[in-house]
Amino acid sequence: MSNTKNNLLFTVNACVFVLSVLLSLTAASAFVEELDDTFMEMKEPEEIWLIKFYAPRCSFCKQLDRVWHEIGSELKSLGAPVSVGKADATAHTGLAKEFKVQGYPAILMLKNDIKYNYQGPRTKDGIMDFASRVAGPLVRALTSPQLFQHAMSRHDVLFLYIGASSPLKGSYMAAAEELIVHTYFFSASRDVLPKAVSIPSLPAVAVFKDGTFLTYNEERDGELKSWINRERFLTYSKIDSYTLYAMGDTDKLVALALVDERRPSDKSLRYKTLLERVARDYKELYSREFYFGYMEENDYINGLVMGEVATPSLIVVNLSNDGYFLPPGAVETEHHLLDFLNTVLNGSSQCQGGNGLVQRLRRLSYEVRNTLTPLFSQTPLLGCLLLGFPLAIVALICYACCKAGRPAGQGQGEGEGEGEGEGRVAAPQRKTPADKKAD
Repeated sequence: MSNTKNNLLFTVNACVFVLSVLLSLTAASAFVEELDDTFMEMKEPEEIWLIKFYAPRCSFCKQLDRVWHEIGSELKSLGAPVSVGKADATAHTGLAKEFKVQGYPAILMLKNDIKYNYQGPRTKDGIMDFASRVAGPLVRALTSPQLFQHAMSRHDVLFLYIGASSPLKGSYMAAAEELIVHTYFFSASRDVLPKAVSIPSLPAVAVFKDGTFLTYNEERDGELKSWINRERFLTYSKIDSYTLYAMGDTDKLVALALVDERRPSDKSLRYKTLLERVARDYKELYSREFYFGYMEENDYINGLVMGEVATPSLIVVNLSNDGYFLPPGAVETEHHLLDFLNTVLNGSSQCQGGNGLVQRLRRLSYEVRNTLTPLFSQTPLLGCLLLGFPLAIVALICYACCKAGRPAGQGQGEGEGEGEGEGRVAAPQRKTPADKKAD
C-alpha cells in the first residue's frame, strides 16, 4: 500500500513538472513573434525589433531556440522597447533578402530603418547586451562624477566625447551610429572627469582602457571612426574565436599565446606572462600595431594554419589577409619576444598562409577533410553512403549525357548499307553547307 502511494505521488509530481515546463515554454513563446515577408510593410516606423533568422534543419538554430524565448520573455518583463521575432529564412526569402541574411542563425536589430548585425557569441548575456546597447541612445550622457565612475566600473573599454557641440561631435555621432553594435558611446562635460584626467584641449574624444586613457588626434590617428574601431579592444585579454574574428576589422596584428587551461604548464604561464608584460611595458611602442592575448580553443587557428597547432605555442596572426607568423626559435625571455615582434613589423619575418586563390583552395580541402575524417572513423558505412551517393548521381548524369550525345547510326555494324537494292531504304544523310548552298 505504501509503495503504491509513493508511486502515485511520484507520477503526480512528474506530471506537474512536465506541465510547468510546457506552460513556461508556451508563455515564453508568446513573447516571440513569427515573422513573414509582410513584416516590413506591417511594422510601425518607430518600432525596434530584434530578429533571429533561422533554417528549420539548422542544428545551431535549434540550440538557440530556448535562449531566444528566454530573451523575449526577459525583455518584455524589463519593459524594454524591443519586440522579439524570428523568421524562417528558407520560407520567407524576401525578408531574408531585405536583411541580407547569408548564414544561420543570423541575429539582427532593426531601429529607425537601420539594420544592425550581431556578430558576437550566441549566448543570452551577449545578445541581451547587444539589444540593450543598440536599443538605447547612440551616445549616453554622463552628467555627474558618480555616473562616470559607475560607467567606468561596468565597461572595460569606454569611449567618451568631452566638450560642447562641434564638428568633432558630429563625427563622433556618425561613428557611434555604425559602431554601436560593438561598443558603448558616452559624452560628458570636463567637470565630470576626475582631476587626474588631463585633457590638453576641448572638444576631445578619449578612450579609457587598460587603467589609463588615450585621446584622439586627427593628424596622428586618421579618421575618427577608424581610430575608434582600432581601439575598441583591450590591449591584452583572453580572446575567443568570436573576438579574434572581430579583431580582423581593426587592421591590427594579434600576438597570441595558445594554451590549454585544463593542463596548465610552466611554458603556458611564461608565454602569457611575457605577452602581458610586453603589452603593458611597451604600450607606446606596440599598441598601435598589436593586440595581445591568449586563447584556450585552437580550432580557429588550426583552420588558419591548416594543421594542428601544438599547445602551448606563440603565434602572430594577420586577420586582414589570413596570414600568420611563427617564431623562428624558442621564446624564453622578453628579449626573444621583442626580437620576434620587431621582425614581424619590419618585414624580415616570413608571413605564411594568406588568402590567395591557392591558399583558399587548400583551406577548403582542409575543412572538407576535417569534416569527413571523424565521420569515416566513427561510422564508416554511413560515410561511404553519404560520399558515394552524390558520386553515383554525378556518374549517372555523365553517362546519360554521353549516351544522348552519341550519333544515331553509330555501332550498328558494317555492311548496313550493302543491301540497298534489296528493298532496304538508305538512311538520310546530314547535308553539308555546300549541299545547302546548291539547294
